[in-house]
Amino acid sequence: MSGATSAGVWPRLPLSEWADTRDTLHLWTQIVGKVRLALEPMVNHWWQVPLYVNAVGLTTALMPYGNRGLEAIFDFHRHVLDLRTTDGLRRTVALAPRPVADFYAEVMGRLAELGAPVRIYPRPVEVPVEIPFPDDHEHASYDPEYAHRFWLSLVHTHRVFTEFRGRFSGKVSPVHFFWGAFDLAVTRFSGRVAPPHPSVPYTADRVTREAYSHEVSSCGYWPGGADEGSFYAYAYPEPPGFRRRLVEPAAARYDTDLGEFVLPYRAVRTSADPDATLLAFAQSTYDAAADLAAWNRAALERAAVPA
Repeated sequence: MSGATSAGVWPRLPLSEWADTRDTLHLWTQIVGKVRLALEPMVNHWWQVPLYVNAVGLTTALMPYGNRGLEAIFDFHRHVLDLRTTDGLRRTVALAPRPVADFYAEVMGRLAELGAPVRIYPRPVEVPVEIPFPDDHEHASYDPEYAHRFWLSLVHTHRVFTEFRGRFSGKVSPVHFFWGAFDLAVTRFSGRVAPPHPSVPYTADRVTREAYSHEVSSCGYWPGGADEGSFYAYAYPEPPGFRRRLVEPAAARYDTDLGEFVLPYRAVRTSADPDATLLAFAQSTYDAAADLAAWNRAALERAAVPA
């Protein structure tokens, strides 16, 4: 692995070099994510469906299957999808240049071999063009170097978001990887019920209404929106004056089309202290939301605990 992807270094991720891999991998994660959706009981805000960053890639965590358990892991070291059951059975699916249709068929076949067949809705969601998985021969790219780099960017972001999450004693989400939008996010809640969320393109109303049933301040990372991807932060409902608030670092700005503050990944990666830069973005955008919406900050926050 090159120095650009060595441990401790935020990797370069120029979209011009890996956008096709990103789009294919996005659809592969949707297939696996829909397996989790099919097997897990409903949890508030759809928290039963995300994937999670782990030591080798992205995992579904343990999913129930009758009196057994099943886990699916995208391993970006070995470049396989690792399917395991609690009774010791295991199958793998290669992560390599191959059409979505081929990947979908093999995943379904390997699950059947494990005695754990799963039926899913075989179309992607939250994308402008919904090609059914069995018919998608268009998306077929996979660059292992860039898949590994993307995972490293998630590892670094997960570390910062986990620290940020620990500063809050109110209701706060785990650090989730949402396969619908292909982003990593952590969300804080004020405890107040929110008005019904307006419609979002390419997303069913029942999804957004459940996701935003309560007032939130959220920060996330998405491999798009800038030449190397973007961090974002938003509040729902957005309080008056939020978009005019000055936030850190200087490279951050409010995007009126997205309705979010955005910060280029490159600005974090190239800063003298990437962790501190991203943490300042998360904290200052939360401060704006919590102050302007009059959150009960004294009850919801905790002082940093010395290491």
